[in-house]
Amino acid sequence: MDNYADYDGLGLAALVAAGEVTPRELLDAAVKRAEAAQAELNCFSALFPEMAQDQIDAGLPSGPFTGVPIATKDLAVAIKGAPLTNGSRAFRGNVAAYDSVITERYRAAGLTLFGQTTSPEFGLTTSTESLLFGETRNPWDVTRTSGGSSGGASAAVAAGVIAVAQASDGGGSIRIPAACTGLFGMKPSRGRTPMGPATTEGWNGQSCTHVISRSVRDSAALLDATHGPEPGSRYVAPPPDGTFLSALEADPKPLKIALWDTAPNGTRPDADAQAGLDATRVLLEDLGHEVEEAGPQMDGEALSKGLLMTVSAAVAMVFSAREDQLGRPITSEEIEPISAQLREFGRTVPMVVLMQAAQTAIQGGLDFDHFMLGEGYDLVLCPTLSRKPDKLGLLSLNPPDPEAYGVAVSTFAPWCAVFNQIGAPAMSVPLHWTDDGLPIGMMFGARCGQERLLYALAGQLERAAPWAARRPPVFVG
Repeated sequence: MDNYADYDGLGLAALVAAGEVTPRELLDAAVKRAEAAQAELNCFSALFPEMAQDQIDAGLPSGPFTGVPIATKDLAVAIKGAPLTNGSRAFRGNVAAYDSVITERYRAAGLTLFGQTTSPEFGLTTSTESLLFGETRNPWDVTRTSGGSSGGASAAVAAGVIAVAQASDGGGSIRIPAACTGLFGMKPSRGRTPMGPATTEGWNGQSCTHVISRSVRDSAALLDATHGPEPGSRYVAPPPDGTFLSALEADPKPLKIALWDTAPNGTRPDADAQAGLDATRVLLEDLGHEVEEAGPQMDGEALSKGLLMTVSAAVAMVFSAREDQLGRPITSEEIEPISAQLREFGRTVPMVVLMQAAQTAIQGGLDFDHFMLGEGYDLVLCPTLSRKPDKLGLLSLNPPDPEAYGVAVSTFAPWCAVFNQIGAPAMSVPLHWTDDGLPIGMMFGARCGQERLLYALAGQLERAAPWAARRPPVFVG
């Protein structure tokens, strides 16, 4: 179908429901575009259309996305019988033996699972580059990153292959790729979406899964279809007071929004990102919202250290478990240099330091909520990125200059990981493009459980400053 990319996921599902197109025709359209995008962007780690066809042949359930093709990320989300390498040479040849809970919920929503998008090794950096699969390129500028760690997902959606793609976020990995490619990305509250069945949380609860999408309503409808407790859940996000999709039906009341322009680690936006903040402030005020320059006072050094300790310990655990599976040590040829450093560091983290990291995250949540409640703020606004998307190579786990990598990765999107640590929802909205045509998303954060408020504002912003018609130079839709 020639106008395939003119529809979002719900729009495609409506065509299927009306009999105007079949799930097989949508699958064929997605596969054709995936192959074209792969040649230009290297955004897929695997395609398995025959498995999707088997889904269709078995009969798709009636759901909000019946017949709509989707790809999952090559990180922790399992599709039975499909590859799952986590972007790591240490997992080359690994095949999933079961469906993840989120996969089961996608199937129940009627989605057809036909492919897998690229991720850096275990999602450990903010660019999607790996020694296993190579560089994933940004459709707005193929010399630049499409973000990480869900950069394959963002490239595929931005290029028009699919309307929506599964993604995950442990330190910004939904929002950063969305910001790099002109898309919408919501990181849900901790405990909102399932992570099982093998585990119910990642990175001590900091990681979550959802999607990157072109439209806000696809994101909201998919959260409606996938949120809720799973077997073994130790905590569940507060139940919403209505569907997430219904939050888009009306503009929110006038909101009081804090413009948070200095990240906890001291990073400030450069001129491009600041221009986006300024324009977003004007847009919000034109819509009747009140915007004040303010931000929560947090211990940025402690938060950064806590994140490093938590991630390093998790990396050490994952590679140790893989060694147990293989029955042999993982060699230096199977792990990327930065990952190897994190693994070695993680093996030495004292237990007391891990407890301090957990307490630092708790304190961050206290600081954030006291700021929001004490000053009467509904939301905070900050840039998702401090600058336009970096050139490929700089943020790689195999960097030419490790010292430059450390500076770059800590300053690229330093507001993002805070929301993972405190468990609060945050969204990147594509509201700004630089003079040279590169997107920089703007991020809004709320208190835990307030996704409906974020979606209400996102819907209003999408109506006021629509972005769906913007097409990157590499567009296969």
